[in-house]
Amino acid sequence: MSCRIIRIAHVSDAQAIQAIYAPLVEHSAISFELEPPSVAEMARRIETTIQTYPYFVAQQDGQVIGYAYAGQYKAREAYKWSVEVSVYVAAQARRSGVGRALYQELLAKLKQQGFHAAYAGIALPNERSVGLHESLGFVHLGIFPEVGFKHGKWHDLGYWRIALADATPPAPIIAFAAY
Repeated sequence: MSCRIIRIAHVSDAQAIQAIYAPLVEHSAISFELEPPSVAEMARRIETTIQTYPYFVAQQDGQVIGYAYAGQYKAREAYKWSVEVSVYVAAQARRSGVGRALYQELLAKLKQQGFHAAYAGIALPNERSVGLHESLGFVHLGIFPEVGFKHGKWHDLGYWRIALADATPPAPIIAFAAY
């Protein structure tokens, strides 16, 4: 029987995370990056992210099979209670509940931290990602048509939102590093 756990990502997970992400960058429009980031770049991203935002991995039988994280929505100060979220799952673990489990952990932690809303951008078409987000309570906001050019064609980007906390005025955000 295999054991699956969700835990905080560590810089040492960078190679496994890069291995999940690189094929998506190279062979799909799921990510709008054109070249896969290096392992060193992934390590830098993890280290930078976890100072303020949560970053989780799913691990099964000692192997990282997925990851999810939040990040800054936009740089202006009034946006600081909003975050952008992403989840990626290894090919062999897709459609097994890993993405849902990662997002449930991520969204719960974002609520604890005091964030107001999370936004997810989904390159379209992507019925599975749309289905996952909507099943978790994300609401479709709209589409930016032909916003990214990759693999020789234009791609639309849809945005979804989920409410997290409803404090007015909002309390200061608790940095993830404080946990």
